[in-house]
Amino acid sequence: MAIAKTNLINITAHMEYLDVALEKFINLKCFHPIESSMIVGKVHGLTTFHSENPCSISLNEILEIEKEFNFKIEEIKVEYIDRSIDAVCGIITSIHKKLKKLVEKRRDIQDQIKKHEDALVQIRNIESLDISFDDMFLCEYISVRVGRIPKDSIEKLRFYRSRPFVFMSFSEDEHYSWCMYFTANRFKREVDNIFSSLFFTRIFIPEFVHGKPQDAEIVLQNEIYNAKNDLDRLQEEVDKFLIDSSENLSYSKSSLKYISKINEAKKYVVGLGDKFIITGFVEEIDVDTVLGKYEEIEEIAVEVFPSDYDKRLTPPTKLKNGWFSKPFSMFVEMYGLPSTKDIDPTPFVAITYCLLFGIMFGDVGQGLLLALLGFMLVKFKGLRIGKIGIRVGISAAFFGLIYGSVFGNEEILNPLYTDILGFSHKPIHVMDSNFTMTLLLAAIAIGGSLIVLSMGLNIYTNMKKKHYAEVLFSHNGLAGLLFYLFIGVGFAVQSTYDIVVFNNLTIILLVAIPLILIFMAEPLDRLFDKEKMFPDGIGGFFTEGIFELFEVLLSYITNTMSFMRVGGFVLAHAGMMLVVYSLMSMQSGVVGTTIVFIFGNLFVMALEGLIVGIQVLRLEFFEMFSRYYKGDGLAFETFK
Repeated sequence: MAIAKTNLINITAHMEYLDVALEKFINLKCFHPIESSMIVGKVHGLTTFHSENPCSISLNEILEIEKEFNFKIEEIKVEYIDRSIDAVCGIITSIHKKLKKLVEKRRDIQDQIKKHEDALVQIRNIESLDISFDDMFLCEYISVRVGRIPKDSIEKLRFYRSRPFVFMSFSEDEHYSWCMYFTANRFKREVDNIFSSLFFTRIFIPEFVHGKPQDAEIVLQNEIYNAKNDLDRLQEEVDKFLIDSSENLSYSKSSLKYISKINEAKKYVVGLGDKFIITGFVEEIDVDTVLGKYEEIEEIAVEVFPSDYDKRLTPPTKLKNGWFSKPFSMFVEMYGLPSTKDIDPTPFVAITYCLLFGIMFGDVGQGLLLALLGFMLVKFKGLRIGKIGIRVGISAAFFGLIYGSVFGNEEILNPLYTDILGFSHKPIHVMDSNFTMTLLLAAIAIGGSLIVLSMGLNIYTNMKKKHYAEVLFSHNGLAGLLFYLFIGVGFAVQSTYDIVVFNNLTIILLVAIPLILIFMAEPLDRLFDKEKMFPDGIGGFFTEGIFELFEVLLSYITNTMSFMRVGGFVLAHAGMMLVVYSLMSMQSGVVGTTIVFIFGNLFVMALEGLIVGIQVLRLEFFEMFSRYYKGDGLAFETFK
């Protein structure tokens, strides 16, 4: 349960072995590479290799083929390329060009079918017209237009009654009137403009259509039928071509992705003269894996160094936790990963989160139901939050057993305590008004203890970093710990046992001196670093320091009082379930009572579970993390 130890690794060789080295590198699953830009900018004479991806256009063509034809191109394993990039790209271009021609044919047929179907609809709507299309459209002096017009536009035609046209409506549907108009050729443009302004949609009757509407309908149906057959045959041709090309497409797609990966990996390559270097970090346990990848290639050297060997580079952080605390690393990652010189707070978060959630949510039935829900989320959805749900649900059930609460029923477990365990009553009666103050004081005591532990973690972390001024003088260091412990324990002892704890000696030693050290923390820190204690003058420091000291004292109070919410939510849970049982008592039948019981419990679980989860996370981040944790680490991420 700690931060994984890493080593710095340099992979070095002459330029002629660059592609060979990269072919091995892209398959490393344990290597955290450093981008060349992080190194080149700090050392004169180094160069980078990253350039525009030569495969991007062809890869986009493959995506277009897959999307347009709903055809999944399977990938195959590629370890080397036996053709040039141009040859592979040429395969894709040739296949795509052929497919485009087939698509154009398909589009032409679809357009033809659409036009014929529109014409068929029009003809069916003018079946009552007992005139041959040949006679109608081949008039020498008359122009005829067939189509549809919105029904509300027909009324507007009366404004154009004086114009030289004849309008006929054959049938109507909900929105349109299927119609025709004709006019003399010399007025054709004027009349067409009139009908266009009234949103007339013209439907063109194909030239091959002859005879009366009934005859034309048969001809169009045959044409549509034949066109659809052509479309089906063309689709079969497309499908067959895709299947026949699938092997080439799979090879090309896999090869291009392989080449693309190698090109992408070049952003981690640093050039120095006729040599290159790939730098990165590897877990200690994986060093042999990297060495094994290159052991057969004598021309490529792999050098292993301690993780802090190159001061220009920041070692990445990889958390390693046990089965219980591992899911809670999600919360740590939300705040920020620790640096390699910090401690991993995940185990502390796991324990305190479960403890606080269990206290605030305590209920045997709802806790076990929450654990079951978490298990289902893990089993069927694979969600990390489900693993947390299992743990906090069991914790809630444990504290519910102490409270004697099962789905809000505070009496059902009384026989367990009195008849089986031999107690006179259950350990904690949450609804007892005499217990309320004890509960709130206990919550404050828990909060104070967790704050003290957080200060202890801060002292330990800074000891590791050798930040001795922070250890001694910080408000989260020894000075702050002495002050906070004395005030907290002193008030508790003096109020409980009537012992005088606060006297002149203790106040001077455990209050005044720690506060003076906290006040002087920054100047003393500079003194440790052999710098000037008051670079901006004493006056400015004292003015600013007084306000900062006041803020520190205020933070001690507010952070401690913030834990009162722990006791508050214990009472809130009992209060909400009391409302549920009150509503149940208002129901007359078993069905109504059962429905209120089920939905009342589910509502309380959802509402309180969400609120308690957020509030505990707030306590972790603001009351505890803020005292010992920075979260400024760099995540361990492999190229793979």
